[in-house]
Amino acid sequence: MKTRGGQDPFAGREPRPPRPRPGGWLAIALAAALGVLGGVGLFTLGYGNGLSYLTDDPTACINCHLMQDPFDAWVKSSHRGVAGCNDCHLPHDPVGKWLIKADNGFFHALAFTTGDFHEPLQIRPRNRRVTQAACLHCHRPFVDHMLPAEPGDQALLCVHCHSDVGHALRR
Repeated sequence: MKTRGGQDPFAGREPRPPRPRPGGWLAIALAAALGVLGGVGLFTLGYGNGLSYLTDDPTACINCHLMQDPFDAWVKSSHRGVAGCNDCHLPHDPVGKWLIKADNGFFHALAFTTGDFHEPLQIRPRNRRVTQAACLHCHRPFVDHMLPAEPGDQALLCVHCHSDVGHALRR
């Protein structure tokens, strides 16, 4: 740039270094935080055999030491040859299955990481409804006459009488 006199007012001056943008450090801090969280998440996923939970293999459930007894009971149960963990503990529709699997995975990981869980484990009300629906999915022809006639009427849960079916000897 030249002035009216034809001289450059900045001639002979050192150019100033560019000023950092106001959000530059914030962006770097955010990227570092996301990197740390992502790294911890990947480590946890590997350490906890997280990808095994995406399968239907019942042995994935014993990655957690608290599930060894329920797994051993299932091995002795009448359902071992016909139903695995996911058959009874997840909905049978694909969307519901993955939603409940994700929900349970997050809350199980949170509970076991923080140590905030009841021992022995107790099933949550929503998961109790899932197991009831799973019982009816397979056994409806045999129990249809015992179900409520009107929508909204209450019926006993299958596990009220059959508490040891999926996990033998757990009374």
